[in-house]
Amino acid sequence: MTSTEQSATGHSLAIDGEWRLMLDPHDQGERDRWFADIAYGDARPESAPIQLPGSLQEQGYGDSIAIDTPWTGQLEDRSYYTDDRYARYREPGRISVPFWLQPAVYYQGVAWYQREVHVPTDWADQSVVMSLERVHWESAVWVDDVRIGSERSLSAPHEYRLGRLSPGRHRLTIRVDNRMIVDVGPNAHSVSDHTQGNWNGVIGAMTLRTVPNVSIRRVATFPDVARRSVRVAVDLTGGTRGLGVGKVTVTARLLAAPGGTSQVAEAALEDHRQDLFESGVTESAGHVDIDLALGDQAKLWDEFHPHLYELITVVETSVDGERSSDSRTTTFGLREVGVSGTHIAVNGRPTFIRGTLECCVFPLTGYPPTDMEPWRKIIDVCRAHGLNLLRFHSWCPPEAAFAAADEVGFYFQVEGPIWANLGSSIGEGRSVDGFLIEECRRIVDVYGNHPSFLMMAHGNEPAGRDEEFLAAWVSLMRRLDPRRLYTAGSAWPVLTENDFDIISEPRIQHWGEGLGSRINSQPPETITDYREWVEGRPRPVIGHEIGQWCAYPDLAEIERYTGLMSARNFSIFQDFLVDAGLDDRAEEFLNASGRLQKLCYKEDIESALRTAGFGGFHLLGLSDFPGQGTAPVGVLNAFWEEKGYCTADEFARFCGPTVPLVRLPKRTFDTAEQLTAEVQVAHFGSDSEHMTISWSLSDESGHVWHSGNIGTVFVEVGNKDIHGVLSVSLSDIAEASKLSLLVEAESASGQHYENDWDIWVYPEPERLPARPGVSFSLDIEDSIRRAEAGERVVLFPNLGSPHTDVAFGFSTIFWNTSCTKNQPPHTLGITHDTHHPLFSAFPSAGHTDWQWWEPLEGAQAMILDELPQIEPIVRPIDTWFTARRLGLLWEAQIGSGGVLVCSMRLDGDQRQSQPAARQMLAALSRYVCSEEFAPQVTITGDQLRNCLGTDTGRR
Repeated sequence: MTSTEQSATGHSLAIDGEWRLMLDPHDQGERDRWFADIAYGDARPESAPIQLPGSLQEQGYGDSIAIDTPWTGQLEDRSYYTDDRYARYREPGRISVPFWLQPAVYYQGVAWYQREVHVPTDWADQSVVMSLERVHWESAVWVDDVRIGSERSLSAPHEYRLGRLSPGRHRLTIRVDNRMIVDVGPNAHSVSDHTQGNWNGVIGAMTLRTVPNVSIRRVATFPDVARRSVRVAVDLTGGTRGLGVGKVTVTARLLAAPGGTSQVAEAALEDHRQDLFESGVTESAGHVDIDLALGDQAKLWDEFHPHLYELITVVETSVDGERSSDSRTTTFGLREVGVSGTHIAVNGRPTFIRGTLECCVFPLTGYPPTDMEPWRKIIDVCRAHGLNLLRFHSWCPPEAAFAAADEVGFYFQVEGPIWANLGSSIGEGRSVDGFLIEECRRIVDVYGNHPSFLMMAHGNEPAGRDEEFLAAWVSLMRRLDPRRLYTAGSAWPVLTENDFDIISEPRIQHWGEGLGSRINSQPPETITDYREWVEGRPRPVIGHEIGQWCAYPDLAEIERYTGLMSARNFSIFQDFLVDAGLDDRAEEFLNASGRLQKLCYKEDIESALRTAGFGGFHLLGLSDFPGQGTAPVGVLNAFWEEKGYCTADEFARFCGPTVPLVRLPKRTFDTAEQLTAEVQVAHFGSDSEHMTISWSLSDESGHVWHSGNIGTVFVEVGNKDIHGVLSVSLSDIAEASKLSLLVEAESASGQHYENDWDIWVYPEPERLPARPGVSFSLDIEDSIRRAEAGERVVLFPNLGSPHTDVAFGFSTIFWNTSCTKNQPPHTLGITHDTHHPLFSAFPSAGHTDWQWWEPLEGAQAMILDELPQIEPIVRPIDTWFTARRLGLLWEAQIGSGGVLVCSMRLDGDQRQSQPAARQMLAALSRYVCSEEFAPQVTITGDQLRNCLGTDTGRR
């Protein structure tokens, strides 16, 4: 029974508060009767006080973290245990791990929780049920010396029928085991130290309650939108004498209309049978289905209109003259979900899924909240960023999350607590197969009435005989509960039984692509979409875990970890910066990489939105993922807070129900070119409507160079239409400029939508007259000779190892370099001083932006660890795991001359057709010829040779 599905009859007693704890690391307590008043031998330890609900770890019980702590989680990168860089963090008493957040203590095993309760006198002769909202993981319960049973759900409450308890004092004992009870996969977010941590305890509501002789076991609501009605399925349970004779009444009212009319229906109940006790049966059961009409004006539930109904179910019955009654209150929404072509359809209207992952990351406690306020905050933050769904990766949230989502019209994709991979698998006859079926049935039984519960998968990325097993799973779940859409799994398998498919291919960078990905190997544009993944498919397609773009770890966040988990990983990365003399750059690295991260997410999301018929996406993620080597992939931190470089409003411009889009063939232009772009609107609002679409092209000062109107058009729900074309000459742009193309759409209902795209326009560079004493060279020795003779030299070195060990690309890091086995790129973009004179001719905001794609194509970072005194003009940001001093462009005095060392490849005929690359070369030439070229740091020729490497070679 959940907090929104409550019985109004009987009595209830809270059993939260102080309990006594006994740790049982050798699992001997049951054998030695630790539950009993008198245990065997002297093996039972002294108990310690503990507060429940809660976990033992958060209250300081457990072992200190050690090098051999038996973590629950697969490590792809085990260099922590061998690499000299981490030696100081492996010392006893100073243990710090880099691969996830670190709990203060660790415990994996059996723990015993015990307390006395007083059963009131008026509970005599009444059956008692104990309910524990969420237990991690397996529980067993004793009353006094009698074992009641055990439960092992990771997702649903553990409920125990204690029978009739005599008034007075009784001893309650709960044995909790957080070992891997079933091999659900070491990285499953339901159990893993990668995210919530492997906690031991009980959280949420803890109660004893009495139940009548005939009681309601479950109430399920099955809405029928077309008929504006709901079928109420009531499951009943009773004693061995049956359910008796009586009636079941259901009453519904709209919650948003206090004092409004209620709809009522009832059904007769007749159950005449011989006492089942003689057959050895201990209880009876039955069900009643009632169709309840809600009226022609009944309100629907969706993301725009989250109307909720309260349903009260009452059973009144008489068994052999003994009267009994029970009631249950639940909420539901009049909501149906289906498929319309290749779109998810909510109440018949096409819907675009804009989701992000929630991976059970709660650093302060190490377990999920069971009250509504934290969930309201998370959902409100998601909605503010334009999202409409949370995907719960390999876990199911508590009741409070569903209730919070119901209130505001937010969607959930829930998964079984399974990531059967990395040694685990499904469909091969292991215990996880049966556990998956029983767990998913529990999930839909307990949370199935929530309209927010829109979609379900068995779990994430399975191994084994997954196709045949999960085909049967999808069919079974759809028959058991057709109120939502089902897919076999997140990422795979793609099966004909699926209602929708989640696939990983539609994205701008895939796992393993490295520098061959679209964003790193193809010039930027806003035309590419995923139509090849939609055309010919019979079902909606949702992009799996798109994004995964990193920002530099926010080291100022370390102090936010005031609970169980500490960010020792961030402290290690901070130490690496200090060692490199870069600790004063931490905030700069965060902001520069964060702006590149935002740019990458914008293109990922818009690529999906401009694909006609595409079903949606799941981001990984809006918030940071603290495990798998540390993956700061969110524009929000692990507490769902902004990091300072992207606001919710900025994000929602390109991610929301209605988003203006343009199809640009490129991002950089010559002034002789025409800017032409198609205008599109991805509109998945509540209704089709007329919109007036306009555009403008302005510079950084706000000056509008050009503007125009597409006109007033009818925008249907969807994204298939091109609504117009804008075209404008750029010939009046006299100097290198960054411009912003803004598209605005004003709906007839008064809603305003806008989105923008930066472009760069460059005139033909003027040819500078040759200046004596200034030269360009590809040869190190030649450059040294010329500089020592007093010349100014621009050196384009042909780099070898160790510089080529740094894989440098346009994008920021994908996921991280630890978990991906050093997948390129190894850098998080570039940073530079915007006031440096070079950038007067090459407009740039201090971080990687689209105009940098051309200069960075084929570029190679230089490792400047040998020259700590050098402050690069353009600095690549190295991965936080190595924190090397890198440079892309830097200068130094050698002898009486100077060198400007550039590892961007700006030469070659193909560069002449790339306006930004051509402009960068012109900016370098202008700068090195100017009076402003005056290197402040002096090095020797040998230092230059040593820095660039003896095997650099010549070109």
